[in-house]
Amino acid sequence: MKKYGENAEAIAALVREAEVHRDVYVDPEIFELEMEHLFPNSWIYVGHASQLAKPGDFITANIGRQPVMASRHSDGSIHVFYNRCPHKGVKIASEPCGNTGKFFRCPYHAWSFKTDGSLLAIPLKKGYEGTGFGDTQANEGLSKVKNVVIYRDFIFARLSVSGVSFEDYFGESLSTIDNMVDRSPEGKLAVQATPIRYMHTCNWKMLVENQTDTCHPMVAHESSAGTAVKVWKREQGDSTETPMAVQLYGPFMSPYEFYEQSGIRIWPNGHGHTGVANSIHSNYQDVSGYLDQMVAAYGEQRAHEILGEVRHNTVYFPNIMVKGAVQILRNFIPIAVDKTLVESWVYRLVGAPDKLYERALMYNRFINAPTSIVGHDDLEMYERAQEGLKSNGNQWVNLRRLYDGHEEQDVTAVINGTSERQMRNQFHAWAKFMTMDMGKRIEAAE
Repeated sequence: MKKYGENAEAIAALVREAEVHRDVYVDPEIFELEMEHLFPNSWIYVGHASQLAKPGDFITANIGRQPVMASRHSDGSIHVFYNRCPHKGVKIASEPCGNTGKFFRCPYHAWSFKTDGSLLAIPLKKGYEGTGFGDTQANEGLSKVKNVVIYRDFIFARLSVSGVSFEDYFGESLSTIDNMVDRSPEGKLAVQATPIRYMHTCNWKMLVENQTDTCHPMVAHESSAGTAVKVWKREQGDSTETPMAVQLYGPFMSPYEFYEQSGIRIWPNGHGHTGVANSIHSNYQDVSGYLDQMVAAYGEQRAHEILGEVRHNTVYFPNIMVKGAVQILRNFIPIAVDKTLVESWVYRLVGAPDKLYERALMYNRFINAPTSIVGHDDLEMYERAQEGLKSNGNQWVNLRRLYDGHEEQDVTAVINGTSERQMRNQFHAWAKFMTMDMGKRIEAAE
Protein backbone atom coordinates (compact mmCIF):
# COMPACT_ATOMS: atom_id res chain seq x y z
CA MET A 1 0.00 0.00 0.00
CA LYS A 2 1.39 3.35 -1.04
CA LYS A 3 1.89 5.91 1.68
CA TYR A 4 2.91 8.94 -0.38
CA GLY A 5 2.01 8.36 -4.03
CA GLU A 6 1.85 11.64 -5.95
CA ASN A 7 0.99 13.68 -2.86
CA ALA A 8 3.34 16.65 -3.15
CA GLU A 9 2.17 18.12 0.15
CA ALA A 10 2.90 14.93 2.07
CA ILE A 11 6.36 14.61 0.50
CA ALA A 12 7.25 18.25 1.14
CA ALA A 13 6.22 17.78 4.78
CA LEU A 14 9.12 15.33 5.21
CA VAL A 15 11.46 18.32 5.18
CA ARG A 16 11.14 20.87 7.97
CA GLU A 17 13.24 23.98 8.49
CA ALA A 18 15.91 22.10 10.45
CA GLU A 19 14.79 18.47 10.47
CA VAL A 20 14.07 15.73 7.96
CA HIS A 21 11.92 12.67 8.45
CA ARG A 22 13.67 9.30 8.49
CA ASP A 23 11.54 8.13 5.56
CA VAL A 24 13.73 10.13 3.18
CA TYR A 25 16.47 7.58 3.95
CA VAL A 26 14.65 4.33 4.66
CA ASP A 27 11.31 4.26 2.82
CA PRO A 28 11.47 2.26 -0.45
CA GLU A 29 8.51 4.20 -1.84
CA ILE A 30 10.31 7.51 -1.35
CA PHE A 31 13.33 6.03 -3.14
CA GLU A 32 11.19 5.03 -6.13
CA LEU A 33 9.65 8.51 -6.21
CA GLU A 34 13.17 9.94 -6.32
CA MET A 35 13.89 7.79 -9.35
CA GLU A 36 10.64 8.91 -11.00
CA HIS A 37 10.73 12.61 -10.13
CA LEU A 38 13.87 13.95 -8.44
CA PHE A 39 16.48 12.62 -10.84
CA PRO A 40 14.58 13.33 -14.08
CA ASN A 41 13.88 16.90 -12.88
CA SER A 42 17.55 17.55 -11.98
CA TRP A 43 20.65 18.03 -14.12
CA ILE A 44 22.68 14.84 -13.73
CA TYR A 45 26.34 14.21 -14.53
CA VAL A 46 26.72 11.66 -17.34
CA GLY A 47 30.48 11.69 -18.00
CA HIS A 48 33.42 13.64 -19.38
CA ALA A 49 34.10 14.43 -23.02
CA SER A 50 37.66 13.08 -22.72
CA GLN A 51 36.11 9.63 -22.27
CA LEU A 52 34.82 10.04 -25.82
CA ALA A 53 38.10 10.93 -27.47
CA LYS A 54 37.52 9.19 -30.81
CA PRO A 55 34.50 8.72 -33.08
CA GLY A 56 32.65 5.61 -31.97
CA ASP A 57 33.69 5.97 -28.32
CA PHE A 58 30.78 5.58 -25.90
CA ILE A 59 30.01 5.53 -22.21
CA THR A 60 26.95 4.29 -20.34
CA ALA A 61 25.28 5.67 -17.24
CA ASN A 62 22.00 5.75 -15.36
CA ILE A 63 19.83 8.74 -14.52
CA GLY A 64 17.61 7.42 -11.80
CA ARG A 65 16.24 4.18 -13.22
CA GLN A 66 16.83 5.25 -16.82
CA PRO A 67 19.81 3.71 -18.66
CA VAL A 68 21.49 6.22 -20.96
CA MET A 69 24.56 6.30 -23.17
CA ALA A 70 26.71 9.01 -24.72
CA SER A 71 28.74 8.66 -27.90
CA ARG A 72 31.13 10.61 -30.12
CA HIS A 73 29.82 10.90 -33.69
CA SER A 74 31.95 10.98 -36.84
CA ASP A 75 31.69 14.79 -37.04
CA GLY A 76 33.04 15.15 -33.49
CA SER A 77 29.69 15.93 -31.89
CA ILE A 78 28.53 14.21 -28.68
CA HIS A 79 25.05 12.73 -28.37
CA VAL A 80 23.17 11.28 -25.38
CA PHE A 81 20.49 8.61 -25.90
CA TYR A 82 18.30 6.30 -23.92
CA ASN A 83 20.14 2.99 -23.87
CA ARG A 84 17.46 0.80 -25.44
CA CYS A 85 16.73 -0.47 -28.91
CA PRO A 86 13.52 1.01 -30.38
CA HIS A 87 12.57 -2.48 -31.52
CA LYS A 88 12.23 -4.75 -28.47
CA GLY A 89 13.85 -2.55 -25.84
CA VAL A 90 17.12 -4.46 -25.50
CA LYS A 91 20.00 -2.41 -24.07
CA ILE A 92 22.35 -1.45 -26.88
CA ALA A 93 25.45 -1.30 -24.68
CA SER A 94 26.01 -3.08 -21.39
CA GLU A 95 29.67 -2.14 -20.86
CA PRO A 96 30.68 1.03 -18.94
CA CYS A 97 32.61 2.25 -21.99
CA GLY A 98 34.07 1.16 -25.31
CA ASN A 99 34.33 1.94 -28.99
CA THR A 100 31.54 0.72 -31.24
CA GLY A 101 33.24 1.59 -34.55
CA LYS A 102 31.04 3.31 -37.12
CA PHE A 103 27.70 2.15 -35.74
CA PHE A 104 25.83 0.54 -32.83
CA ARG A 105 24.32 -2.89 -33.40
CA CYS A 106 21.56 -4.34 -31.25
CA PRO A 107 22.64 -7.82 -30.07
CA TYR A 108 19.10 -9.21 -30.39
CA HIS A 109 17.92 -8.58 -33.98
CA ALA A 110 20.89 -6.65 -35.44
CA TRP A 111 19.13 -3.34 -35.91
CA SER A 112 21.96 -0.86 -36.37
CA PHE A 113 22.28 2.84 -35.62
CA LYS A 114 24.75 5.56 -36.50
CA THR A 115 26.72 7.06 -33.65
CA ASP A 116 24.40 10.07 -33.71
CA GLY A 117 21.54 7.68 -32.91
CA SER A 118 19.82 7.72 -36.29
CA LEU A 119 18.62 4.43 -37.74
CA LEU A 120 21.14 2.90 -40.14
CA ALA A 121 19.75 -0.49 -41.17
CA ILE A 122 17.26 -3.22 -40.32
CA PRO A 123 17.69 -6.83 -41.51
CA LEU A 124 14.88 -7.90 -43.89
CA LYS A 125 13.60 -4.35 -44.01
CA LYS A 126 11.19 -5.32 -46.80
CA GLY A 127 9.12 -6.96 -44.08
CA TYR A 128 8.15 -3.49 -42.89
CA GLU A 129 6.94 -2.24 -46.27
CA GLY A 130 3.33 -1.12 -46.12
CA THR A 131 3.17 -1.48 -42.32
CA GLY A 132 3.35 2.21 -41.47
CA PHE A 133 6.78 1.73 -39.93
CA GLY A 134 7.98 5.02 -41.39
CA ASP A 135 5.57 6.91 -39.14
CA THR A 136 6.68 5.23 -35.92
CA GLN A 137 9.14 6.43 -33.30
CA ALA A 138 11.25 3.34 -33.95
CA ASN A 139 12.04 4.64 -37.44
CA GLU A 140 13.78 7.63 -35.88
CA GLY A 141 16.42 5.45 -34.23
CA LEU A 142 17.66 5.70 -30.68
CA SER A 143 15.59 8.07 -28.54
CA LYS A 144 17.65 11.13 -27.73
CA VAL A 145 17.83 12.89 -24.40
CA LYS A 146 16.79 16.36 -25.45
CA ASN A 147 18.29 18.43 -22.66
CA VAL A 148 22.06 17.97 -22.77
CA VAL A 149 24.71 20.54 -21.90
CA ILE A 150 28.46 20.01 -22.20
CA TYR A 151 30.10 22.49 -19.86
CA ARG A 152 33.89 22.63 -20.13
CA ASP A 153 33.78 18.96 -21.20
CA PHE A 154 31.51 17.86 -18.34
CA ILE A 155 28.38 16.25 -19.80
CA PHE A 156 25.10 16.92 -17.97
CA ALA A 157 21.57 15.85 -18.92
CA ARG A 158 18.04 16.47 -17.70
CA LEU A 159 15.48 13.85 -18.67
CA SER A 160 12.38 15.90 -17.97
CA VAL A 161 11.47 17.89 -21.09
CA SER A 162 10.50 20.93 -19.03
CA GLY A 163 12.22 22.28 -15.95
CA VAL A 164 14.96 24.58 -14.69
CA SER A 165 17.53 25.53 -17.33
CA PHE A 166 21.15 24.44 -16.93
CA GLU A 167 22.27 28.03 -16.32
CA ASP A 168 19.62 28.69 -13.68
CA TYR A 169 20.11 25.30 -12.06
CA PHE A 170 23.85 25.66 -11.45
CA GLY A 171 24.45 29.42 -11.57
CA GLU A 172 27.58 30.55 -9.73
CA SER A 173 28.31 27.04 -8.48
CA LEU A 174 29.98 26.27 -11.82
CA SER A 175 32.93 28.31 -10.55
CA THR A 176 34.25 25.15 -8.89
CA ILE A 177 34.37 23.31 -12.21
CA ASP A 178 35.93 26.41 -13.77
CA ASN A 179 38.66 26.45 -11.16
CA MET A 180 39.41 22.75 -11.56
CA VAL A 181 39.72 23.07 -15.34
CA ASP A 182 41.71 26.31 -15.12
CA ARG A 183 44.32 24.54 -13.00
CA SER A 184 45.53 23.00 -16.24
CA PRO A 185 47.95 25.30 -18.09
CA GLU A 186 46.04 24.31 -21.23
CA GLY A 187 42.60 24.66 -19.66
CA LYS A 188 41.76 20.98 -20.18
CA LEU A 189 41.16 17.89 -18.08
CA ALA A 190 41.42 14.27 -19.16
CA VAL A 191 40.16 10.97 -17.75
CA GLN A 192 42.94 8.42 -18.14
CA ALA A 193 42.06 5.79 -15.54
CA THR A 194 39.01 3.84 -14.46
CA PRO A 195 37.39 5.12 -11.27
CA ILE A 196 37.48 3.47 -7.89
CA ARG A 197 34.07 1.82 -7.52
CA TYR A 198 32.58 0.26 -4.44
CA MET A 199 29.18 -0.35 -2.91
CA HIS A 200 27.87 1.29 0.25
CA THR A 201 25.05 -0.27 2.27
CA CYS A 202 23.23 2.99 2.89
CA ASN A 203 21.02 5.61 1.30
CA TRP A 204 22.72 7.82 -1.28
CA LYS A 205 21.84 11.06 0.51
CA MET A 206 23.95 10.09 3.51
CA LEU A 207 27.07 10.25 1.36
CA VAL A 208 26.07 13.60 -0.15
CA GLU A 209 25.47 15.13 3.29
CA ASN A 210 28.81 13.87 4.56
CA GLN A 211 30.71 15.88 1.95
CA THR A 212 29.99 19.13 3.79
CA ASP A 213 29.92 17.67 7.32
CA THR A 214 32.97 19.22 8.99
CA CYS A 215 32.19 18.05 12.52
CA HIS A 216 32.99 14.38 11.91
CA PRO A 217 36.60 14.14 10.55
CA MET A 218 38.41 14.61 13.86
CA VAL A 219 36.00 12.12 15.48
CA ALA A 220 35.26 9.38 12.94
CA HIS A 221 38.82 9.35 11.56
CA GLU A 222 40.72 9.62 14.84
CA SER A 223 41.60 5.93 14.95
CA SER A 224 42.80 5.87 11.33
CA ALA A 225 44.20 9.20 10.16
CA GLY A 226 44.85 10.20 13.75
CA THR A 227 46.93 7.07 14.37
CA ALA A 228 48.78 7.52 11.07
CA VAL A 229 49.73 11.08 12.06
CA LYS A 230 51.00 9.89 15.45
CA VAL A 231 53.11 7.19 13.78
CA TRP A 232 54.64 9.73 11.41
CA LYS A 233 55.49 12.14 14.21
CA ARG A 234 57.13 9.29 16.09
CA GLU A 235 59.11 7.99 13.13
CA GLN A 236 60.04 11.13 11.21
CA GLY A 237 63.28 11.67 13.10
CA ASP A 238 65.32 14.50 11.60
CA SER A 239 63.33 14.59 8.36
CA THR A 240 62.15 18.07 7.36
CA GLU A 241 60.12 16.90 4.39
CA THR A 242 56.57 15.70 4.91
CA PRO A 243 55.72 12.71 2.68
CA MET A 244 52.89 13.23 0.22
CA ALA A 245 50.75 10.65 2.02
CA VAL A 246 51.00 12.53 5.32
CA GLN A 247 50.16 15.80 3.55
CA LEU A 248 46.96 14.17 2.30
CA TYR A 249 45.58 12.48 5.41
CA GLY A 250 47.11 14.69 8.10
CA PRO A 251 44.65 17.61 7.70
CA PHE A 252 41.74 15.32 8.53
CA MET A 253 42.78 15.79 12.14
CA SER A 254 42.31 19.58 12.00
CA PRO A 255 40.34 20.93 15.00
CA TYR A 256 36.82 22.35 14.98
CA GLU A 257 38.23 25.88 14.99
CA PHE A 258 39.98 25.24 11.66
CA TYR A 259 36.74 24.20 10.00
CA GLU A 260 34.74 27.02 11.60
CA GLN A 261 37.08 29.58 10.12
CA SER A 262 37.28 27.85 6.73
CA GLY A 263 33.64 28.60 6.04
CA ILE A 264 30.91 27.12 3.84
CA ARG A 265 29.34 28.76 0.81
CA ILE A 266 25.79 27.82 -0.16
CA TRP A 267 24.14 28.37 -3.53
CA PRO A 268 20.56 27.98 -4.77
CA ASN A 269 19.19 24.57 -5.77
CA GLY A 270 21.11 22.61 -3.16
CA HIS A 271 24.68 23.32 -4.27
CA GLY A 272 27.42 24.41 -1.87
CA HIS A 273 31.03 23.92 -0.81
CA THR A 274 33.27 23.78 2.21
CA GLY A 275 36.63 25.53 2.35
CA VAL A 276 35.90 29.16 1.49
CA ALA A 277 38.80 30.89 3.26
CA ASN A 278 40.97 27.84 3.86
CA SER A 279 40.77 24.08 3.47
CA ILE A 280 42.51 20.78 4.09
CA HIS A 281 44.13 21.20 0.65
CA SER A 282 45.74 24.57 1.40
CA ASN A 283 49.19 23.49 2.53
CA TYR A 284 50.35 20.89 0.04
CA GLN A 285 53.95 21.29 -1.03
CA ASP A 286 54.58 23.12 -4.28
CA VAL A 287 55.30 21.05 -7.36
CA SER A 288 58.43 22.18 -9.17
CA GLY A 289 57.77 24.10 -12.38
CA TYR A 290 53.99 24.16 -12.05
CA LEU A 291 53.61 27.80 -11.01
CA ASP A 292 55.88 28.88 -13.85
CA GLN A 293 53.66 27.00 -16.31
CA MET A 294 50.55 28.63 -14.90
CA VAL A 295 52.07 32.12 -15.00
CA ALA A 296 53.10 31.58 -18.61
CA ALA A 297 49.56 30.46 -19.46
CA TYR A 298 47.47 32.96 -17.49
CA GLY A 299 49.73 35.77 -16.30
CA GLU A 300 50.98 36.14 -12.75
CA GLN A 301 47.90 37.65 -11.14
CA ARG A 302 45.40 35.23 -12.68
CA ALA A 303 47.65 32.22 -11.98
CA HIS A 304 47.80 33.10 -8.28
CA GLU A 305 44.02 33.62 -8.22
CA ILE A 306 43.41 30.16 -9.68
CA LEU A 307 45.84 28.35 -7.39
CA GLY A 308 44.77 30.37 -4.36
CA GLU A 309 41.24 28.94 -4.62
CA VAL A 310 41.49 25.70 -2.64
CA ARG A 311 37.89 24.71 -2.01
CA HIS A 312 37.43 21.48 -0.09
CA ASN A 313 34.26 19.67 -1.26
CA THR A 314 31.71 21.12 -3.66
CA VAL A 315 28.35 19.38 -3.72
CA TYR A 316 26.44 19.60 -6.99
CA PHE A 317 22.90 18.60 -6.14
CA PRO A 318 21.70 15.95 -6.24
CA ASN A 319 24.54 13.44 -6.28
CA ILE A 320 28.08 14.47 -7.22
CA MET A 321 30.94 16.05 -5.33
CA VAL A 322 33.85 17.86 -6.98
CA LYS A 323 37.21 18.37 -5.29
CA GLY A 324 38.87 20.91 -7.57
CA ALA A 325 42.17 21.25 -5.75
CA VAL A 326 42.98 17.57 -6.35
CA GLN A 327 40.88 17.01 -9.50
CA ILE A 328 38.47 14.39 -8.17
CA LEU A 329 34.76 13.88 -8.83
CA ARG A 330 32.71 11.44 -6.75
CA ASN A 331 29.43 10.18 -8.18
CA PHE A 332 26.95 8.77 -5.65
CA ILE A 333 24.78 6.47 -7.74
CA PRO A 334 21.55 5.28 -6.09
CA ILE A 335 20.89 1.55 -6.50
CA ALA A 336 18.26 0.93 -3.81
CA VAL A 337 16.96 2.72 -0.76
CA ASP A 338 19.85 1.21 1.24
CA LYS A 339 22.44 0.65 -1.47
CA THR A 340 24.68 3.21 -3.21
CA LEU A 341 27.44 2.68 -5.75
CA VAL A 342 30.21 5.24 -5.41
CA GLU A 343 32.48 6.11 -8.33
CA SER A 344 35.56 8.22 -7.59
CA TRP A 345 37.05 9.70 -10.75
CA VAL A 346 40.46 11.37 -11.09
CA TYR A 347 41.23 13.87 -13.87
CA ARG A 348 44.66 14.68 -15.23
CA LEU A 349 45.53 18.37 -15.60
CA VAL A 350 46.57 18.44 -19.25
CA GLY A 351 50.01 20.02 -19.64
CA ALA A 352 50.75 20.06 -15.90
CA PRO A 353 53.59 18.16 -14.15
CA ASP A 354 52.99 14.44 -13.63
CA LYS A 355 53.46 14.92 -9.88
CA LEU A 356 50.04 16.57 -9.65
CA TYR A 357 48.34 13.58 -11.25
CA GLU A 358 50.28 11.27 -8.95
CA ARG A 359 49.04 13.26 -5.95
CA ALA A 360 45.42 13.08 -7.15
CA LEU A 361 45.63 9.33 -7.69
CA MET A 362 47.22 8.85 -4.29
CA TYR A 363 44.53 10.96 -2.64
CA ASN A 364 41.84 8.84 -4.27
CA ARG A 365 43.44 5.62 -3.04
CA PHE A 366 44.17 6.92 0.45
CA ILE A 367 40.81 8.58 1.07
CA ASN A 368 38.13 7.12 -1.23
CA ALA A 369 39.00 3.45 -1.72
CA PRO A 370 37.55 0.58 0.35
CA THR A 371 41.13 -0.15 1.40
CA SER A 372 41.88 3.50 2.17
CA ILE A 373 43.01 4.97 5.45
CA VAL A 374 39.83 6.93 6.17
CA GLY A 375 37.11 5.81 3.72
CA HIS A 376 36.00 2.78 5.70
CA ASP A 377 35.38 5.01 8.74
CA ASP A 378 32.67 6.86 6.83
CA LEU A 379 31.22 3.62 5.49
CA GLU A 380 30.87 2.32 9.04
CA MET A 381 28.99 5.47 10.06
CA TYR A 382 26.64 5.26 7.06
CA GLU A 383 25.78 1.64 7.76
CA ARG A 384 25.17 2.34 11.43
CA ALA A 385 22.91 5.27 10.50
CA GLN A 386 20.94 3.15 8.04
CA GLU A 387 20.36 0.59 10.77
CA GLY A 388 19.72 3.13 13.53
CA LEU A 389 17.09 5.01 11.55
CA LYS A 390 14.84 1.95 11.79
CA SER A 391 14.44 2.79 15.47
CA ASN A 392 11.04 4.16 16.45
CA GLY A 393 12.52 6.21 19.26
CA ASN A 394 12.69 9.33 17.08
CA GLN A 395 11.47 9.60 13.51
CA TRP A 396 13.22 12.91 12.78
CA VAL A 397 16.86 13.61 11.89
CA ASN A 398 18.19 16.79 13.49
CA LEU A 399 19.99 19.32 11.27
CA ARG A 400 19.73 22.27 13.63
CA ARG A 401 23.39 23.21 14.10
CA LEU A 402 23.76 27.01 13.72
CA TYR A 403 20.12 27.38 12.67
CA ASP A 404 18.96 30.94 13.41
CA GLY A 405 15.24 30.30 13.47
CA HIS A 406 14.65 31.35 9.87
CA GLU A 407 16.64 30.80 6.69
CA GLU A 408 15.82 32.18 3.29
CA GLN A 409 15.93 29.48 0.65
CA ASP A 410 17.66 29.54 -2.76
CA VAL A 411 20.20 32.18 -1.78
CA THR A 412 23.97 32.54 -1.96
CA ALA A 413 25.69 33.02 1.39
CA VAL A 414 28.96 32.35 3.22
CA ILE A 415 28.46 30.85 6.66
CA ASN A 416 30.31 29.28 9.58
CA GLY A 417 32.26 26.24 8.42
CA THR A 418 30.65 23.89 10.93
CA SER A 419 27.07 24.85 10.09
CA GLU A 420 24.60 22.23 8.92
CA ARG A 421 22.94 24.79 6.66
CA GLN A 422 24.29 23.22 3.47
CA MET A 423 22.58 19.98 4.46
CA ARG A 424 19.37 21.94 5.05
CA ASN A 425 19.96 23.61 1.68
CA GLN A 426 20.18 20.19 0.01
CA PHE A 427 16.94 18.98 1.56
CA HIS A 428 15.03 22.10 0.57
CA ALA A 429 16.23 21.42 -2.99
CA TRP A 430 15.22 17.77 -2.55
CA ALA A 431 11.64 18.77 -1.71
CA LYS A 432 11.59 21.28 -4.57
CA PHE A 433 12.71 18.91 -7.32
CA MET A 434 10.80 15.92 -5.92
CA THR A 435 7.47 17.73 -6.11
CA MET A 436 7.81 20.21 -8.97
CA ASP A 437 6.04 17.90 -11.44
CA MET A 438 3.83 15.95 -9.05
CA GLY A 439 0.53 15.25 -10.74
CA LYS A 440 2.07 15.73 -14.16
CA ARG A 441 3.39 13.07 -16.45
CA ILE A 442 7.11 13.21 -17.10
CA GLU A 443 7.13 13.43 -20.85
CA ALA A 444 8.73 10.60 -22.76
CA ALA A 445 11.58 11.21 -25.16
CA GLU A 446 10.67 11.81 -28.74
